[in-house]
Amino acid sequence: MELRIENLTAKKIIGKHLIMSFLENKTFELWSGFMPRRKEIKNQVNTNLYSLEVFPLNHFTHFDPANTFEKWAGVEVSDFNEIPLNMEKLLIPDGLYAVFLHKGPAANAHQTYHSIFAEWIPKSEYAVDDRPHFAVMDEKYKKDDPESEEEIWIPIRNKI
Repeated sequence: MELRIENLTAKKIIGKHLIMSFLENKTFELWSGFMPRRKEIKNQVNTNLYSLEVFPLNHFTHFDPANTFEKWAGVEVSDFNEIPLNMEKLLIPDGLYAVFLHKGPAANAHQTYHSIFAEWIPKSEYAVDDRPHFAVMDEKYKKDDPESEEEIWIPIRNKI
C-alpha cells in the first residue's frame, strides 16, 4: 500500500451533502444529484472531484455502522464568492494527513479502507483526527476500471 504523510493547507470545497450511515449508504444518490450540476460551480481550482466524510466527534472511538455522518460530493474552489443555488461550502482545515493510493475499481475500496483502519493506524504512531476524511479523484479515476486510481486522505495526529 503506497503511503505518504502530508501537511494539508486548507481547502475550500463547494458541493452537496447528505446524511447517511455505513448501513444506509446514499453515495449513488449524492453523486447523481451533484454531477449534472458541477459545471455551475465557478472558480474551480482544477478538475478533481472530492468525496468527503465529516464524522461526528469520536465516531471511530465507539464505532457503529448505523451511526450517521455527512457525505459530500464536491470540487475545490479558490473562494466562496459564488455558491450555486442548493449547494453548500465546506472548509477542510489545515492539518496532517496520511495519504493512501487506492488502485482498482471503486467497489474494492473497502479493502483499502480496512487495511488503513485495521492494520496501518493501529501499528502507526498516529491516531485518527476529528477533521474531514476525503478521497481525491483526478483523471486516473475510472470508477469500475481495474486500472483506476484515487487518493484517500485520512486526518491524523500523533498518538498521545
